[in-house]
Amino acid sequence: MIERHESTLDPATETFVAHRNLLFTVAYEMLGSATDAEDVLQETWLRWSGVALDTVLDPRAFLVRITTRQALKRLRTLGRRKESYVGPWLPEPLLTTPDVAEDVELAANVSMAMLLVLETLTPTERAVFVLREVFAVDYDEIAQAVDKTPAAVRQIAHRARAHVAARKPRGTGSPAEHRAALQAFQAAVETGDLQGLLDILAPDVVALSDGGGIKHALPRPVVGADEVARLLAVGWWKRGPERTVEPVQVNGGPGLLIRIGGEIDGVLAVRVENGYVTGAYHVRNPEKLSSVTREITVSRKRPSPRPMR
Repeated sequence: MIERHESTLDPATETFVAHRNLLFTVAYEMLGSATDAEDVLQETWLRWSGVALDTVLDPRAFLVRITTRQALKRLRTLGRRKESYVGPWLPEPLLTTPDVAEDVELAANVSMAMLLVLETLTPTERAVFVLREVFAVDYDEIAQAVDKTPAAVRQIAHRARAHVAARKPRGTGSPAEHRAALQAFQAAVETGDLQGLLDILAPDVVALSDGGGIKHALPRPVVGADEVARLLAVGWWKRGPERTVEPVQVNGGPGLLIRIGGEIDGVLAVRVENGYVTGAYHVRNPEKLSSVTREITVSRKRPSPRPMR
């Protein structure tokens, strides 16, 4: 039997599918929400499907431009929505594929910690930063996407870069070091080992949780190894035979998927710097957990050339 490798997709669909992971990553980086990123991709597809392909010189640039414009519109709406959000807000977590951790720069940029830093930028600053620093888009292309001049985009990029540099996590570590830290952290959390937690937590560790007013969560950040260790050892982390904890990769880094009675109850993303846990981000809001039932591919790569037919 001869296998057929020819695509049955029409050219517009084939091009969109080839760039889909990249476009999703652009939208997610800008929005911090997988649900909204998927909506942006739907809007992008609707606009792309109506374009005459023979007029498009660079499909990647064209699709990124549409995605950016749609994400900017949604980002401004999200800003108004967050003003009435109940309790601390955290990005919507993703279960990412193992290869993301190998791309250290991409893993850092989709991490929960970095997404929280990006939240401190204006919508236009965030779009410019993401396109330039994460995806290396030319200033001229960015200018078309955000409706600014190239000179203005350069100024915005400089300002956003300095803003992020002053706030982003600085620690480093290999995926193997991250896994080792997560194993020690998980063991201490599951057993309520206070000393074990103190041994793995950085002195200035920060714990945040997001229940969205639906599930119990911390009303404010908890800072410091002593406070966070006691929080994890008692009270916040109720143990029992119905609770299971599974190590997973969350937003390109180490994390834990928590189930109660087999149902997903939350995701705990862990930031590791120089072998110590410096951040714990616990998302319990059910509306933010729809994307943690499967691994999601994030990418900043150009799609591979299509084979000759």
